[in-house]
Amino acid sequence: MIFRQALICGASSAFFVLWAMISPVITIADDVTVRPLPAAGPLDNPLKGWCPYTNAGPIHQPYSMVFQYISWRELEPVENDFRFDDWEKSWNTGLGRNKHVIFRVFVDYPSQPSGLPEWLRNAGVKETPYDDYGGGKSPDYDDPRMVAGMERLIAALGRRYNQNPRIAFIQLGLLGFWGEWHTYPVSKLYASPETERRIVEAYRKAFPDKSLMVRYARDFAGQQSWIGFHDDMFPEDTDNGHDWSFLSGMKSAGRLNNWKSAVVGGEMVPGKASKWMGKDFDVTSTALQKSHFTWIGPYCPALDDFDDEGFLKRSQQLIRRMGYEFQIDEIVHPDEIKAGQTVRLSLKGRNLGVAPFYYPWSVEWGLLDSAGKTVLTHKTRWDLRTWLPGRFSERDQAVFDAPPGRYRLGLGIRDPWKDRPAIRFANDLPVVNGWTITSEILVTEWSQAGGTPSVGTE
Repeated sequence: MIFRQALICGASSAFFVLWAMISPVITIADDVTVRPLPAAGPLDNPLKGWCPYTNAGPIHQPYSMVFQYISWRELEPVENDFRFDDWEKSWNTGLGRNKHVIFRVFVDYPSQPSGLPEWLRNAGVKETPYDDYGGGKSPDYDDPRMVAGMERLIAALGRRYNQNPRIAFIQLGLLGFWGEWHTYPVSKLYASPETERRIVEAYRKAFPDKSLMVRYARDFAGQQSWIGFHDDMFPEDTDNGHDWSFLSGMKSAGRLNNWKSAVVGGEMVPGKASKWMGKDFDVTSTALQKSHFTWIGPYCPALDDFDDEGFLKRSQQLIRRMGYEFQIDEIVHPDEIKAGQTVRLSLKGRNLGVAPFYYPWSVEWGLLDSAGKTVLTHKTRWDLRTWLPGRFSERDQAVFDAPPGRYRLGLGIRDPWKDRPAIRFANDLPVVNGWTITSEILVTEWSQAGGTPSVGTE
């Protein structure tokens, strides 16, 4: 067993000296075994953590997603005339720029102007005034014209966004106050179970490739094993001991394990971050663990500017527990290979978070030269969605048909929206252009026989 510090320190770049100090590397029978040191994970990994509004003032903590409310009236002011382009322009201004998006379409937002399109109002869809939560007008969700219009809107949203990699998750919305699938305390204003069923089925058909979320695990939605949920009173009503709590409803519907394949998240009780991130943080942390939350927003602690070191520390702790948190335990690969030959690589790691990653983003190996340029990439067949909380292990075979030389070996998980490695690991390892640099590998004897490499452009 030989530590390779002499080899590493002989490199021309100071990077290799630093890397040798923080990454234990062992050579056994021509294999390199890398066991990197653990470290606190990043606070802005994609598709997890805080997901704030973009119009609620400054955001005081790192975040990777933003939440977008939009009314049906704004999206379709004229029947069959969808204004998606105008809406998307708002994503790229100010605090939303370069962030993934979670969205919810609403029709009735209490205290705000109605989101019902004028053309449906003119067609005769009935609206009932109410005084709760600042008042508004609740449309007849069961009107056949209303249902058909919602189904057509959902289909159009699917055509536009099902394959859009910027979209993180989608809340079904549309029905009830704020699109939260209730009209409490005036239940007679709400949609029928049949309308709920049609909306769920329309979303499922329109978005086969997105993780969808609904407010409650009841009726038809509560029968679906594929759907995710959002708790918009986190953590106050997440597990409060009442049979109407968020987790109690999921338990009654048999949906407590949906988190393994469908995202769970939602909003913290507005204005109460100081309470839930302060003296009642134990309640918050326990609720996160039991509900398997991946994200919190649009109201979230990142919107509050507290000059409190404890508040910030607890926020960081919660973010790192939310969703996934991948850590590398061990990587094994040959110390030296011939260009074009098949290389065996293995990875052992663990997910320190409370949930998996929900999309099949590609896990890739990359060879980087001393300047940090990506010379070659190899896409594995690994399914990132199977890395549930706990330990995981993978094996792979690759062909590195690169010019002779010594390269840095990088591990990356590629964001298809930005087309570059984006997910970082909870390890004390350098990151170059998104690649987590794990070790070195020597390529000898340039050969054209190994096939065509995938040359990176990062």
